[in-house]
Parts: sequence; C-alpha cells; structure tokens
Amino acid sequence: MFITKHTKNFLVIASFMMALGVAIGAFGAHGLKATTDEYLMAIFHTGVQYHFYNTIALFGVALITYFLPNSKQIVIAGYLILLGTLLFSCSLYLLVLLKLSWIGIITPFGGTMMVVSWVIIAFTIINELKVKE
Repeated sequence: MFITKHTKNFLVIASFMMALGVAIGAFGAHGLKATTDEYLMAIFHTGVQYHFYNTIALFGVALITYFLPNSKQIVIAGYLILLGTLLFSCSLYLLVLLKLSWIGIITPFGGTMMVVSWVIIAFTIINELKVKE
C-alpha cells in the first residue's frame, strides 16, 4: 500500500506516543499509587487521559493527511497536537513526579496548542474537502 510521507510519519508518531502513554499510565497506576496522594494522582491521571485522547487524534490526523496529501495546514495542526500533548501531559507528569508546582504554568500553553490545532483542522476540512452530492 502506498501512503504519503506525512501519513506514515503521523502513524509512526502516534504508535510511539500510544506506547509511551501505556507505559506512563501503568507507571502511575502501579508505581505512584503508594507514594502519591489522591490530589496529585488525579493530576497525573489527567495528563495520561489527554495523552491518550490526543494520541488517538494523531491517528485521525494521519487519516486526514491521506485524504488531503498536500495540506500543509493539517501537517502543522498535527505537529501542534503532538507538541501541545507533550507540553500539557509532560508538565503534569513532572509536576507530580518532581513536586514542582511552578511547572504547571506550562500546562495551559500545551492545552492552547491543542485547541488551536483542532480549529485549524476544522477550517481546513471545511475549505479543502469537497462533498459529493
């Protein structure tokens, strides 16, 4: 099967991000539970949830790049999702693991990148995909 370079890249990135999410989630569930209070566990869990949601989204971006192989906007949005996820989730992981509350200031930047990426994707789909009547 032939796919575009961007489609393949996002499939590979999403696959590794999913593996990382499973590993981090398992670490949190088994390694942190005994040493971390409920409040910090909830923060860690939020990081894992968004890590998974946005990794699934990267698989969606790969699919969209298949249908829109020349769309630079979709590629940019995909990398914004990746960067936003890393900033958002990793800042929460570090906040919990290192007990550095100040690192939480990074989290909203990651969330904003994710929101912006979805707006870019929506407008790109509206403008570039044609509906067969």
